[in-house]
Amino acid sequence: MGNYIVAFDQGTTSSRSVLIDEQGRIVDMVQREFRQIFPRPGWVEHDPKEILDTQLGTFSELLKRHDLRPADIRAIGITNQRETTVVWDKHTGAPVYHALVWQDTRTSEICDALKARNLENYVRETTGLVIDSYFSATKISWILDHVPDGRARARAGDLLFGTIDTWLLWNMTEGRVHATDYSNASRTMLFDLHRGRWDDRMLGELDIPAAMLPDVMPSAGLFGYFRWQGHRIPVTGIAGDQQAALFGQACFEAGQAKNTYGTGCFLLMNTGQEATLSRNNLLTTVAWHLDGVTTYALEGSVFVAGAAVQWLRDSMGLIGDARETEELARAAGPDNPVIMVPAFAGLGAPYWNMYARGAVFGLTRDTGKAHLVQAVLNAIAFQTRDLVEAMQQDAGFRLKSLRVDGGAVANDYLMQFQSDVLDIPVERPGIIESTALGAGYLAGVGAGFWDRADILRQKTIEHRFTPRMAANIREAKYAKWREAVRRSMDWEVSPSSSGAG
Repeated sequence: MGNYIVAFDQGTTSSRSVLIDEQGRIVDMVQREFRQIFPRPGWVEHDPKEILDTQLGTFSELLKRHDLRPADIRAIGITNQRETTVVWDKHTGAPVYHALVWQDTRTSEICDALKARNLENYVRETTGLVIDSYFSATKISWILDHVPDGRARARAGDLLFGTIDTWLLWNMTEGRVHATDYSNASRTMLFDLHRGRWDDRMLGELDIPAAMLPDVMPSAGLFGYFRWQGHRIPVTGIAGDQQAALFGQACFEAGQAKNTYGTGCFLLMNTGQEATLSRNNLLTTVAWHLDGVTTYALEGSVFVAGAAVQWLRDSMGLIGDARETEELARAAGPDNPVIMVPAFAGLGAPYWNMYARGAVFGLTRDTGKAHLVQAVLNAIAFQTRDLVEAMQQDAGFRLKSLRVDGGAVANDYLMQFQSDVLDIPVERPGIIESTALGAGYLAGVGAGFWDRADILRQKTIEHRFTPRMAANIREAKYAKWREAVRRSMDWEVSPSSSGAG
């Protein structure tokens, strides 16, 4: 048997293959970016074939780089951008439309219609989610409405739906396996958290045929075999990216929490075997399902975090590389009056305002790019505090520390400011690629390579940031942020409230 695990880390902007050794160390990774498609304001799409090609391409390059054979790989784990929706033809394997990305807001009117039918309480109590365009359910409905004979083909069993993990797995197994895991299923707004199965009522409300949906399987175990160059490599772990990061951070006990700083920003707290419904607009989600037991989590989602840094680079041209932001943010100084609300795709938890839009406040004649860069980094930290405040109220206790991961945690300015505005320590692990590591760990558990005790022994903390900011300054800055958020809400008027028609 092979001595390595490979994690397929399929993200919002890139696909990566990550090589993990027997000691749980990341040996190497190969990454390829792919196109972001913006047909209209608020619409965000990906080409599913491009996602598949880049993912398989990184795997091929990883093997060549280390002169590895498929037999050297003990198992593969998959982690993925969640909620992003693919519908494809079961017979040809061709997508019927581009993937609708989790950031896409085109289904806001479908969400408004569901709310008008008084389904909000049912959705929250059954699926743990809120009615929002973020989730897969309304995206499936939109695609079926906008491709030729979509509904009829779906009813006839000719179309399949999957989040990105399912799309990859189906192709990797040459169409033999149409499956997902509990964590990804719980992000669709179609999954009954309590009974662990697809919910007939939500399928009926959105006219989505059950035959389209994948089988739901445990997060670790044999999903199927990746057919590669005449070999079969077991796929033994799958989890949505944020749940994978929670597992990768070894947050195995109720009350432990992590925050991932990626394209978006996602805070999850393990709540054990109880599906705790939030009173503060957080989400209840499946963390993972292992050994017949479902572990749940509370989650708060920030739609735009690292994506705002990409905006600075690609749309505004203020930086050439994300690494420049740390020095620029320090140059702006502690008294920067600029506040930026990056509501490019509306606001997530705890606000859930689909019609908020991005805004910048506090501009003066001497405002320069350093001030805007710092404001973007500060906004990531402020949004995280919003989530922590809500989560602490739901949990009934104050977090003692926050474990962090994702690309942006390499930025010392951001991590120190995060500790300052939260007034708690922030712990950065020795391996910040917790999402890929979590997928690898799940695959390793599923293949009998490791157990959870092994994972705990492998975990290290590289740096612990502690608060330095005075309480009065911290609270004044946060109050300004909350006021800026208030002013950015409902900038775009909901069609259902505009009086049109």
